[in-house]
Amino acid sequence: MGSTTYWQDVWRRLKQNRPAMSGLVIIILLVILAVIGPYLTTYSYSTQDLTATDQGPGVRFWFGSDDLGRDIFTRTWYGARISLTIGVVTSLTSAVIGVIYGGISGIIGGKPDELMMRLVEILWSVPFLLYVIVLIVIMEPGLTAIVIALGTWYWVPMARIVRGQVLALKEQDFVLAARCLGAGPGRILFRHLLPNAMGPIIIQMTLVIPEAIFAEAFLSFLGLGVSAPMASWGVLASEGIKALKSFPWQLFFPAFFITVTILAFNILGDGLRDALDPRMR
Repeated sequence: MGSTTYWQDVWRRLKQNRPAMSGLVIIILLVILAVIGPYLTTYSYSTQDLTATDQGPGVRFWFGSDDLGRDIFTRTWYGARISLTIGVVTSLTSAVIGVIYGGISGIIGGKPDELMMRLVEILWSVPFLLYVIVLIVIMEPGLTAIVIALGTWYWVPMARIVRGQVLALKEQDFVLAARCLGAGPGRILFRHLLPNAMGPIIIQMTLVIPEAIFAEAFLSFLGLGVSAPMASWGVLASEGIKALKSFPWQLFFPAFFITVTILAFNILGDGLRDALDPRMR
């Protein structure tokens, strides 16, 4: 039997981690329901029925209805699309910016590296809430503003992680061999260093998704979330908390799925951290 590759070994270890696989299954189910959920009923996310306001969960409204008679089940899964999109796009944006910036900083080294890291430290010292609120107010609240604001914040920790990995790897023998064969800094970075740093990058990308979803939900409470009539989980929770005492189901369902999603991604991230650890090979 031939030896397994690194990624085959990672997948094998991940499959042996039951909590991580449970998190992965939950995420897959959430994605599937986000795609098909809004089509399982005859209501759209904005359909109003003022004769059926604040109905409890039942045969007609599976998750109940809100103060405008809108179906919470449909709005919950439509909101899942928006919340998951915010999380994934924020993760990808932060990865692209952070990997390029951190990689260049690490491969150059010297004074340019110090200057680039001072800029990162200055940005990291700005309070998260202040930065995001100012950026969203400038661009006006909405889905695009949320994604840009979060994406341009979460690249900072990604850049620091990538820089650290590049500094640790660039003195290895395989990098020296590439230099001797005439490879330039760009080729060494993208063909040799970054592929060997994919473990920490993937873990960070996985953990950014739940952070972005929670951040959007928090901003919705401040009125800076996704604009109506779009309904992310954060918007639904913000609307539901107003009727918490009388109609608790309006808050329960979006809050429940926010919690489950964050927990699933964090558990999967912990599993990936163990599976991608070369010392476990």
